[in-house]
Amino acid sequence: MAAVMELHGHGHGPGPQGEGHRLPGDDEDEPIDLTGLSPEERWRVEHARMHAKHRGHEAMHAEMVLILIVTLVVAQILLVQWKQRHAKSYNLVTLFQMWVVPLYFTAKLHWWRFLVIWVLFSLITAFVTFRATRKPLEGTTPRLVYKWFLLLYKLSYASGIVGYAGVMFTLFGINLLFRIKPEDGMDFGVSLLFYGLYYGVLSRDFAEMCADYMASTIGYYSASGMPTKHLSNEICAVCGQKIFVDVNEEGIIENTYMLTCNHVFHEFCIRGWCIVGKKQTCPYCKEKVDLKRMFSNPWERPHVMYGQLLDWLRYLVAWQPVIIGLVQGINYSLGLE
Repeated sequence: MAAVMELHGHGHGPGPQGEGHRLPGDDEDEPIDLTGLSPEERWRVEHARMHAKHRGHEAMHAEMVLILIVTLVVAQILLVQWKQRHAKSYNLVTLFQMWVVPLYFTAKLHWWRFLVIWVLFSLITAFVTFRATRKPLEGTTPRLVYKWFLLLYKLSYASGIVGYAGVMFTLFGINLLFRIKPEDGMDFGVSLLFYGLYYGVLSRDFAEMCADYMASTIGYYSASGMPTKHLSNEICAVCGQKIFVDVNEEGIIENTYMLTCNHVFHEFCIRGWCIVGKKQTCPYCKEKVDLKRMFSNPWERPHVMYGQLLDWLRYLVAWQPVIIGLVQGINYSLGLE
C-alpha cells in the first residue's frame, strides 16, 4: 500500500517521518523573524517565498512574457516612426525623460550622492543653456558653452572607463590584492559607470540643442543647410570669432583645424560641433566631415565610438522605464500578477 507524503516548499526530499524538509518561509503566510538572519539567509527565505507564491502560475507567466515582447516591438516601431517624422519633438521629450526619470528613482531610493551631483549639474547646465539662448549672443558665449560640454564629455568618458575597470577588477578578484571587499569594489565600479553613461548622454543632448541655437543665432548655420552669411577665411563658422593660429602652427591653448572642405575652425569649436553636438558635417557648407583625418591622435578616435554607445543608452534610460511601466499597467488591467 503506497504511502502518501506531502511535499512542502520546493519539493525537498521526505524526512524520516515522511514529511518534507521545510525552509523558513516556505509557507508564504508563516510569519518569519528575519532580524537574526544573515543577508544570504534572508535572500534564501525571500527566494523561497517568491517560488511558493508563484507556483502553479506557469500559464500566467507565459502570457506576461508574450505581452512584454509584443509591447517592446510595438513601442520600438512607434519610437522609430516618431523620430523620423517629428525629430524635434522626439528629442525634446527624450531629453526631458533623460533628465527626470533617474531623478525619480534616486529620490525614491534615497541616493543622496546622486541627487547632489544632479543638482550641481542642472544648475551649471541651466546657466550655460541660458547664455546660449540669449539674443544678441555674446562673443564669449560659444566658447564657454563648448568648453563646458567638452569638459562634461571628457569627465563622463573617464568616469565610465574607470567604473568599467573597477567592475572587471572585482570580477577577476584583483580587488583582493588591495584588501578591498568585493561588494565595495563592485559598488564603486557600478556607480562610476552609471554616472559616466548617464551624464554623458544627458550632456550630449543639451550640447546639441545649444549648438543648433548658437550657430543659427550667429548666422553662418541654418537648419535648411544654406548659410546666411559669407564666411571669411579668418573667421570660425561655429563661434564667429577671429582665428589667430594658422593650421600648420602649434597653438599655445588650442590649435586650428581645417576640414576636408578647406574651411577652418577653432579646435574647441569644431570638436564640440562634431563630437559633443553629434554634427558630422561642416557647419558652413554641410560637407561630410572626415573624422579619421581630423583626429590624427589615435587615442581620440574611441571617443566617436563612445558617442555611438551613448546614443544606444539614451533609449535604455529614457524609454525603457516607460515601456516597462506600460507593460505593468497592461498586466494589472488584465488581472495578471
